Amino acid sequence: MRKRLQGLLLTGIPFLFVSGQAFMSDSLAHAKDSTLRALFHADSVKVAKEFDEKAKWDRLGGRLEYPLLKGGKYSGVIPVINLTEIPDPNLDYKIVFELTQNNPDSTIKEINAGLDEIARVINLHFASGIPAKRILPVIVVHAGALNAIKNNDAYRKKYKVDNPNIHLINDMEKMGAKFIACAQAMEFFAVKREELLPEIKISLTAQTVITQYQLKGYVLHTLWQ
Repeated sequence: MRKRLQGLLLTGIPFLFVSGQAFMSDSLAHAKDSTLRALFHADSVKVAKEFDEKAKWDRLGGRLEYPLLKGGKYSGVIPVINLTEIPDPNLDYKIVFELTQNNPDSTIKEINAGLDEIARVINLHFASGIPAKRILPVIVVHAGALNAIKNNDAYRKKYKVDNPNIHLINDMEKMGAKFIACAQAMEFFAVKREELLPEIKISLTAQTVITQYQLKGYVLHTLWQ
């Protein structure tokens, strides 16, 4: 009797092992399908949201003003009257921006979206009655955004078009903005110093720049991605 039971167990083990493997494979396949569906849904929602936002901006385009900086169309300000909260024009508005995003290839001919947003924030401060000399922006650049601060030769070598950001960068510097590139990111993305615009300063890391300027009283403005 014992030998018979042992025989049944031994013959059943391979079946259980194969069945277990099939179950695991089915579970992984199901998990993979669920993950892909979730990602597809998330991407669809994101794309739909982006198109909705662009449609809103297009409708408002005729009302937009560019009081200090003219970047892309998204750097404009919608004029509003009868405001009841006005910022103090006698304060220094010190802002450190963290610029990391790079335009996708489909919009590489356009001004960097993050840089355009910085121009919009500066325009909003100026339109609120704050003198340009009181707006003190520091732009810390790392990750893919390093491409936006390349000189024209380096940009053209990479993308086969002129760098559309140079004019806006120059205008920002004229009003006192400082651009600082992260050397760690430069090493990681294989960006050479001579590829950057000559006025760009270089720090060992973006992290110490952000820390230092916050300790100096600058407000950190992390751009949307």
